[in-house]
Amino acid sequence: MIISIWRYSHLLLAISSSLFIVIASITGSILAFEPISNQLQPFAIHNLDEISITEMVTALQSEYEEIIDVSVTNDDFVIASVITQEGNSETFYIHPSSGKKVGNLIEKEGIYKFATNLHRSLFLKSTGRFIVGFVSFLLLLIIITGTILIAKRQGGFKRFFSKVVKEDAKQYYHIQLGKLCWIPLVIITLTGVYLSLEKFSLLPNYKVTHQAVEASETAKKHIETANFSIFQNTMLAEIKTIEFPFSEAPEDYFLLELKNKELVIHQYTGEILSVYEYPIVALASYWSLLLHTGQGSIIWAIVLLLTSFSILYFMYSGFAMTLKRTKKQHIPKNIYKKSTAKFIILVGSETGNTYRFASMFFDALIANGQKAFITQLNTFETYENAEHLIIMTATYGEGEAPSNAKNFLSLLKKTSFDQKIKYSVVGFGSLMYPDYCKYAIDIDQSLQGHKNFEATIPIYKINNQSFTAFENWANAWADYTKIPISIKKPTANINLKKLREFKVIKRSRLNIDDTFTIHLQPVKKQKFQSGDLLSIYPEKDLIERQYSIGKIGNEIILSVKKHEFGICSSYLSQLSENDIVKAKIKRNPEFHFPKYANDIIMIANGTGIAPFLGMINENTDARNLYLFWGTRTKASTAIYKEILDESIASDRLTNLHISYSQETTQKEYVQDAIATQQNFIAQVLQNDGVILICGSVAMQNQVLHILETIIKSKLCMSLSDFENNEQILMDCY
Repeated sequence: MIISIWRYSHLLLAISSSLFIVIASITGSILAFEPISNQLQPFAIHNLDEISITEMVTALQSEYEEIIDVSVTNDDFVIASVITQEGNSETFYIHPSSGKKVGNLIEKEGIYKFATNLHRSLFLKSTGRFIVGFVSFLLLLIIITGTILIAKRQGGFKRFFSKVVKEDAKQYYHIQLGKLCWIPLVIITLTGVYLSLEKFSLLPNYKVTHQAVEASETAKKHIETANFSIFQNTMLAEIKTIEFPFSEAPEDYFLLELKNKELVIHQYTGEILSVYEYPIVALASYWSLLLHTGQGSIIWAIVLLLTSFSILYFMYSGFAMTLKRTKKQHIPKNIYKKSTAKFIILVGSETGNTYRFASMFFDALIANGQKAFITQLNTFETYENAEHLIIMTATYGEGEAPSNAKNFLSLLKKTSFDQKIKYSVVGFGSLMYPDYCKYAIDIDQSLQGHKNFEATIPIYKINNQSFTAFENWANAWADYTKIPISIKKPTANINLKKLREFKVIKRSRLNIDDTFTIHLQPVKKQKFQSGDLLSIYPEKDLIERQYSIGKIGNEIILSVKKHEFGICSSYLSQLSENDIVKAKIKRNPEFHFPKYANDIIMIANGTGIAPFLGMINENTDARNLYLFWGTRTKASTAIYKEILDESIASDRLTNLHISYSQETTQKEYVQDAIATQQNFIAQVLQNDGVILICGSVAMQNQVLHILETIIKSKLCMSLSDFENNEQILMDCY
């Protein structure tokens, strides 16, 4: 409920101020170019912090008859008003080291004038200024509510800047940009509100006043202006203006305006007669103007430009996500009534991704001739003829329910049934979050305590929307219920013209367990790394198959298991040397060799060893590399023996532990080997080491369970802490 309140507040603020925010963003983008272009002007002086007032005054006095005043703009232009040797009064840009004129004063370009007036007041004068100030305040509230929503989604404010799971592209970049631009967004809105308050005189007033103080009796001797200590010790980067005495009368003074104070200086002695320290409100006005406009800093101006563009993207992506939520999310049309259906599928989804999987399962049941009904968890009620209840739900934020599932647990308590119903719960989430699939766990526990419900198979958790994991669950459910359903994997949108050619260099014979290796080489030069994926589309079948890449030299090594009815594995197993395979490489940067770590543990089973064969080859800096690999028998290692033996002999592989599941009656799986190395695992993680996991989803889940136990007992931390710190990397299928 709290999340919904924040979300609706965030949405309402965005809608109510959208037009004005768009105008402010577009004009802000235009205005950000002005300080950038100014900084590129030839009369912008970039070393003002190295030039003293003394140096400038000396240069000016040698060039001109009289100096009236000098000012330094926020864009580092030095402007001098002087009387020339010919007696003319002129104002122009100078170079302070030489005193020479470097350019005439430039006038603000028309597009910047237009954008400034529109940005400040919408051409509505005081009314417009009020609207702009109010919209700045609304934007600040949008940022606050957006920050709360991101923190909720990430699992707390401490995890605000942690990695984001890419479930939906618009949502992913909305959050990523929000985190990247958070500081400049806050600065823009706070300074915008402050400057608006200043324009309406709503800030404390102040008036610069100086006491009339005469020079001391001990300082009556005239000193050359260039020798004034205040001028010698003050750099031009610190000043705003310096007004020279109007006459030679002692009561006329130098008036020096610095960025934090104003000084009255005796024109003959250089004595500081009066100092006025600017109050906080004045300093805040000065810095607010600089930070809001980007004047004087090309880098900050570029940041403001990018931030203005990002606001436009926030508006687009925010409304797009809202529209997506308001639509019926991928809900297939029910052909059976809920009162007659035997299979009830209830879905909890925040972005619609869970509905994709639920729809696949629904379609499979219908294709098998089963009476199935699909709906949201919030619509849960008594189903007269239901025999099976299948619940698929995501978890939002800190273990909370998605918006279309938040009422389910209360409805469950109120609803009674006349029959026993078998149920299965599938949770969707990411291991990067501490509350991984927590809402699914809560539902499962509630159903366990309900007299009318009986579990089919244990709760199943799916990490990062893995189709393979979902398919494994569906197969397990089908085995239990004896209902032979088939989940159809969505076909990929393939542009055949973008597929690259790869030549077969060599292929091993089928191993005893029907595995083999195949070496491919790109026909044309192409970049790839171990851990990237090779997407293969067998002829007459356009469903994508992905294999994890091991890179050895300029060759790709794949480890493949030939399945009896496997179209792609059968295709690859029949290739010969010099045959051409059409495929494309998909970058997988989150599963590359971690060169930032000194201790690396690689865990694999079966063909998951492929990327590690390449990563071992990359270990040229003698990092400590440990491989835990699970396979069936010793004979299964034959096709990898040469590479592994050479890796150990060359010290690129520190230690190899192989677990055999069918070699003896005493079965050992790779997760069993990990369980015996608890102190070692904890020490590696504590010393900033990295664990990589590649292979089957079933193995991954077992290994993660053991790692979670080790981390909690030995380090008193969470598994997600290490995954967010890029110390646990996974690529399982």
